[in-house]
Amino acid sequence: MGHVWGLFAHPEKEWKTIRKENCTIGRCYCSHVFLLAAIPPIAGYIGTTQVGWQILTSEVHRLTHQSALWIAILSYLTILVAVFTIGKMIHWMGQTYGARRSLPQCIALAAYTATPLFLMGVMLLYPLLWLNLLIGLVALSYSVYLLYLGVPIVMGITKERGFLFASAVLAVGLVALVAVLAATVILWDIGIGPAFAS
Repeated sequence: MGHVWGLFAHPEKEWKTIRKENCTIGRCYCSHVFLLAAIPPIAGYIGTTQVGWQILTSEVHRLTHQSALWIAILSYLTILVAVFTIGKMIHWMGQTYGARRSLPQCIALAAYTATPLFLMGVMLLYPLLWLNLLIGLVALSYSVYLLYLGVPIVMGITKERGFLFASAVLAVGLVALVAVLAATVILWDIGIGPAFAS
């Protein structure tokens, strides 16, 4: 957890520290991912069941506790799988860019890059659409900045190759996001969707 502050206060120095660590996949998940990835689902559960949200009307919409719980659990599992998958893709693509790093280092790169997005999940306690969108864009922008800064440092390649590598990782991340959104739409279409409280 000590890296969280460093990624905001002095990100370049922190990436160098992360690169020197011999972090295993289990240690990376236990010390960072399991805890921080829980922030968005827990905050989303509380926000959608207790506070609710409004869209174009004064009517407040809330989810049932059971529906929100299932969505929170599935969201949490999706985040855990996404971090591992992106890390695995970084490891696989590393050979193309002349970077030979271990799988745990690649997963650490994916996990620490997502830190602003994990922390932004606190905003889901109060699901105000325009505010969540605004804060989400700021968090996403900083995650992209961390990615472009961290790839050459952690992977041990030049900044030019790092830029291309980070762009490829970003493209993979966007494809993964679209796949998750498409799966969500399909599930909702067949009747597995949120249930609203009356």
